[in-house]
Amino acid sequence: MINRRDFLKVSAGASGSLMVAMALPGCAGVQTGYQAETGEWRPDAWLELTENDEIYFTLARVEMGQGTYTGLTTLIAEELAVAPERITPRFAPVAPEYRNPLYKLQLTGGSTSMATSWEPLRLAGAEVRLMLVMAAARIWEVDSSDCEARDGRVVHPNGIDSLPYGKLVRLAATEVVRGDIPLKPPADWQYIGKQQNRLDAHAKSTGTAVYGIDVELPDMVYAVVSRSPRIGGRVRSFNGDDVSAMPGVLGVFEIERGVAVVADRYWRARKAQKVLEIDWDYSDALSLSNGQVFASYREAADEDPGVSERSEGSFESASEAADRIVEVEYTQPYLAHATLEPMNATAWYRNGQIEVWAPTQAPDLGRIAAARVTDLRPDDVTIHTTFLGGGFGRRLTQDYIEEVAAVAQRTDRPVKLIWSREEDTRHDVYRPAMLHRLKASLSGNELTGWHHQIVGPQILDWYVRNAAPAQYPWAPKFMYDTLGKVGLMAEGIATPKDHSAIEGAIEYPYAVANIDVRHTHTDPGVPISWWRSVGYSHNGFAVETFMDELAHAAGEDPYRFRRRLVASEPRHLAVLDRAAEMAGWDQPAPDGRARGVALVRSFGTYVAQVVEASIENGAIRVHKVACAVDCGQVINPRIVVDQIEGGILFGLTAALYGEITFANGEVQQSNFHDYPLMRLYERPEVEVEIIPSTASPTGVGEPGVPPVLPALGNALFALTGKRQRTLPLKADA
Repeated sequence: MINRRDFLKVSAGASGSLMVAMALPGCAGVQTGYQAETGEWRPDAWLELTENDEIYFTLARVEMGQGTYTGLTTLIAEELAVAPERITPRFAPVAPEYRNPLYKLQLTGGSTSMATSWEPLRLAGAEVRLMLVMAAARIWEVDSSDCEARDGRVVHPNGIDSLPYGKLVRLAATEVVRGDIPLKPPADWQYIGKQQNRLDAHAKSTGTAVYGIDVELPDMVYAVVSRSPRIGGRVRSFNGDDVSAMPGVLGVFEIERGVAVVADRYWRARKAQKVLEIDWDYSDALSLSNGQVFASYREAADEDPGVSERSEGSFESASEAADRIVEVEYTQPYLAHATLEPMNATAWYRNGQIEVWAPTQAPDLGRIAAARVTDLRPDDVTIHTTFLGGGFGRRLTQDYIEEVAAVAQRTDRPVKLIWSREEDTRHDVYRPAMLHRLKASLSGNELTGWHHQIVGPQILDWYVRNAAPAQYPWAPKFMYDTLGKVGLMAEGIATPKDHSAIEGAIEYPYAVANIDVRHTHTDPGVPISWWRSVGYSHNGFAVETFMDELAHAAGEDPYRFRRRLVASEPRHLAVLDRAAEMAGWDQPAPDGRARGVALVRSFGTYVAQVVEASIENGAIRVHKVACAVDCGQVINPRIVVDQIEGGILFGLTAALYGEITFANGEVQQSNFHDYPLMRLYERPEVEVEIIPSTASPTGVGEPGVPPVLPALGNALFALTGKRQRTLPLKADA
């Protein structure tokens, strides 16, 4: 619980505006508020009201389509008693005060934005409202409890006279609030829980929203980078003189990640890149294939039973007493993020400083990335965060910022770096390929034991390189690599414990007395990162497909088998029952179709889905998805439905098409023709129903993804009688 006393630091700025710094959780001891000596703002989340009756809210989480721009602003608006559209959100600069308290980094991910902001932002709005009311009451010489804030004005007890907030900001800054701050009761909410238009919809519809790829600066030039086709390859030599002689080319030079070409026009840079010939040194490069990856996983699994991540009862005893043991193996491939806006950034190196404009999910890591590859300190790096054309975890990794910063240091003009779609696919940081070995013991139709061995890498091993230095930006650059290693060694102390491989497995919801979940850590060397729903994506598929297999082995209906095992879990049970009812589970599916069900709790949100599918003209066809979701208190129902639908389509894309393959260390896919996204004509009918809840809100950006993969696979089994244990799913399996 946040201490509501002295919650805000308030001041009147030189412009006469009321500026408020909110002390969010995880930021104890941070100096916040307006610093009169330096003129700096040092807030965690900054609320500014001006004498011109403007309201600005500094948004500590980025907007990549998931709705933070609208949802977090709505929390402020509700308690401030103004319509959300009256508030102008601004993306936060890099500062420790803006860190996500769960990760100790300034990043947006893990479906945590609403959960970490739910109470602090409402408290901020409520306290500012109270200060404005107190200021008006002092002017009128009345009791503040008789005044009311309404629609951006404070109304006199006579119900006629009123003052706009802008007229009160100077006086309000001198008010002192003592005691707890009362929040509006739900019965008085005007905006929370109501369906509101998105605040960014107009800008995005009219083309005025600035994404990273839209940034334009005076006298700007363009860069492209040629990277090694094989992971780990290095430049031996290249024909720089030939390329430099081409029209518009301003520079051709090597950077850490390859060879950069800089030109006065983007297409001139691309044309010059085609002439570029690089002799690559592959002596330290990977030469693996997907088959080798899974062979190494199986070898690791055989040799190492793994670290115990959850242990209850005795699986061995349950196995000895069981009638049957069911044992299976599941595999999932590497997956690309395929954001519609490819990686890009713009940088301007001048006067011993660098400014970077980038669509990044982690601006403080972007600052470290730029400092790492230049002669600058983090304090010399300014990151301007833009709108993101999709994130899905890809923009948590800052390789594209490293590249643009390295190029900018050698360019005397602002430079924009753009990755092509092919580069974006072939040089992604992928969702890891994973192997799952599952065993279960059955006595009659009772599930008595559960054993799950997860085999594969951990994402933090790759991410800590810039994440650890970002936590200590004062450290000299020669310590960056050491900080990364120490951060990894001190997992759970200096950095959060890495659950990326095991999440979705350790939260196994079913009532089984004997559970053993283990992780065998092995890493073939393919760069990996977070991917929408992270470990829940592969563990959800393994767990819920295996549950379906066990239901059939026990001779039970898959929905009722699950229902019996979550009977003591009311929120699981509610979404499961509702999804089955929505889908008409007890009614026969139309001819040629079948249904499959799955239940996954991820990021605190409970989701059940029923998929209805068929095979038509040799291809899998998904007809309907019925989804019930419990995400706690809903801020904006429309955004919840949009995000769950988007997650479902994202997951179906992976289930039907998603696979990155390697041959001799080179990625074989390049664009949407061989790494396709679900097309509009393939889109199924999707029905989403929100289960009412008064619990604190949880995330919705990712939880729609995990259940749809196993639900589709389970539907195909019901249709064909053939069980698919490898993704992507095939019509002719």
